[in-house]
Amino acid sequence: MSVTAAKGFRAAGIRAGLKPSGSPDLALVVNDGPLDVAAGVFTTNRFIAAPAVWSREVVAGEHGRPGAARAVIVNSGSANACTGARGAADTTATAEHVAGLLDADAGDILVCSTGVIGVPIDMPVILEGAGAAVRALAASEQAGHDAAEAIMTTDTVPKEDAVTVTGPDGAWTTGGMVKGVGMLAPGMATMLCFITTDAVVDARSAERAVSAAAARTVNRINSDGCMSTNDTVLLLASGASGVAPEPEAFDDAVVEVLARLGRRLVADAEGATHDIAITVMGAVSEAAAETAARAVSSSNLLKCAVAGGDANWGRVLSQLGTVPEDACPFDPDLVDVTINGVTIFRHGGPGESREAVDMSARETRIDIDLSAGDACATVWTNDLTHGYVTINGDYTT
Repeated sequence: MSVTAAKGFRAAGIRAGLKPSGSPDLALVVNDGPLDVAAGVFTTNRFIAAPAVWSREVVAGEHGRPGAARAVIVNSGSANACTGARGAADTTATAEHVAGLLDADAGDILVCSTGVIGVPIDMPVILEGAGAAVRALAASEQAGHDAAEAIMTTDTVPKEDAVTVTGPDGAWTTGGMVKGVGMLAPGMATMLCFITTDAVVDARSAERAVSAAAARTVNRINSDGCMSTNDTVLLLASGASGVAPEPEAFDDAVVEVLARLGRRLVADAEGATHDIAITVMGAVSEAAAETAARAVSSSNLLKCAVAGGDANWGRVLSQLGTVPEDACPFDPDLVDVTINGVTIFRHGGPGESREAVDMSARETRIDIDLSAGDACATVWTNDLTHGYVTINGDYTT
């Protein structure tokens, strides 16, 4: 169900000692091949963290072969972001140390970090922990679960999934793990996410698949309007199944895994009590629909209303109305808003009573029909509660 579901991968998750709580805090995923394909998408935050810079360079081939990597090491507890020259040097030293342990080159090692910004990595702990992680490597389901647990920060549960596809040439599997329950408003990627597959694919196919999948799944999550400095989605391919799927089938599998992992992010969002799917339909283009849905998803007033069980369609419309005409053209007098199956705003005026909307379920669906075209898009968000304020008010204290 995780990164070890695909053949050719081993993983480990250990307690290195980076977290004062003593919780697991260091994960390692190794690709044993025969292929060592790697692709990724990364944060567009201008204060990009040193590990994200390094991993982006590795995928681009600036430290070795482009589109290739043997392993990824991930620490939780420190983001190693905004740590200057020391942060970059620590990242390089981590890659070099892990490479030595795996008889690889530093340019074969991806590095990811998550935690508090501005806190340097405790390098003696990282380096000693890397050795322990290598010794703990296994291809078991438990090893994959341990890795998923070790990358958690304010997450309350590990998040992992996998799909297996059987075709005329045999079966192949794509699995993954993700962490993140806050700072979920990406521009290019989101959170830390690691996808593994035993399909036979090349670097170009992997890059196409992960970029397109991220754009339509985890990139359409807007939990709190905040983008991380460390956002990374990586795809590693071992080719161990011996099956080369059709490009469409491979793309669909990556989308499916990322979509499932993305839903787990929303379900575990900090302090959330409702998952909210905002679907804009009847738009002139998919891009226009996404722009409108993303705008509505950013309304804190709407999120508070959902938290209180209030089907307040006025907060949907007021936010929708801020979308520029050239970005998403529509006639306000033709718009319908439906919440959990009840159309409470219809063609420019009130529809059924908001009292008819059942808001008790965990999932809230807000459907907006613009009656301007045939395109649609869905953006996921969550409600805003006292719990979110408490978690983030105490984050570094």
